[in-house]
Parts: sequence; structure tokens; C-alpha cells
Amino acid sequence: MKQPQDFTRMMQDMMAAFPVDARAMQDAFKTSATLGEKVSRVALEAAEKSTEISTKWTKDIIAKLGEMTRVKAEPADYTKAMTDFASGQAEAMAETMAAFAEVAKKVQMETVELMLAAGKDFSEDASAAMKKATTEVTAAAKKVAAAGK
Repeated sequence: MKQPQDFTRMMQDMMAAFPVDARAMQDAFKTSATLGEKVSRVALEAAEKSTEISTKWTKDIIAKLGEMTRVKAEPADYTKAMTDFASGQAEAMAETMAAFAEVAKKVQMETVELMLAAGKDFSEDASAAMKKATTEVTAAAKKVAAAGK
């Protein structure tokens, strides 16, 4: 019977014929991991700042509700308290939304900067890996050509 072709051996031989720069792979992984760390830091800082804004807003609402629910001397004072509360909340909401917008803008700017820097790093890593691979492949081809003569 005919023996089945050993594809495992064939793949190992084929991969051995192509030089692989493990250092380039490590550098690419480190660059990627560093990018992940920086992006995570940006996201966590934004989450922390957003939580601070939300907490402040909630505390302000509770404080103003306390003012509104106090006993008043005149019935008209209740209307004034509700009006003051509503206008205060409208102002606080505008300030809070502006604060959230500032956080979002900062995250966007930092993310763009990180992506541009990462693109440059990845490009440099890929360029170095390609130069090294080209040199090694050229050397291997010359060696094979010299052996064939």
C-alpha cells in the first residue's frame, strides 16, 4: 500500500525554509501590549472622572432636594422653592453635560495620539522585520544558487 504523505513533516520543512524573526514577533507583541495598557489607562481615567462628575451631581441634587422639602412659612414659598430647584437643576445639568463633554474630548484626543504613536511603532517594527527577513531570504537564495553551480 502506498504510504500517506506526511503533511506535518512537509509543513515543518516549509516553515524551516522561511526565516522567522522571533525578536520581531516579541517586539510587536510588546508594542501591542503597551498600546493596550495605555488605552486601558485612558479608559479607566475617563471612567473615574465620569464617576466623580456623576457623584457630585447626585450630591448636589440631594442637597437641593433637602432645601426644597423644608417647611416653609408661606404657601408661595413652596412654589418659589420648586422653581428654584427646577432652575438650579437645569443649570446643574448644563454644567454636568459640559463636564462629561470635556472628559469625552480628552479621551478622544488621547486615543488619537495613542493610535498615531502606535501606528508609527507598528510601522517601524514591521519595516525592521521586513528588512531583516529580506536580508536573510536573499542570503539563503544566494547560498542555494551557489550550491547549485
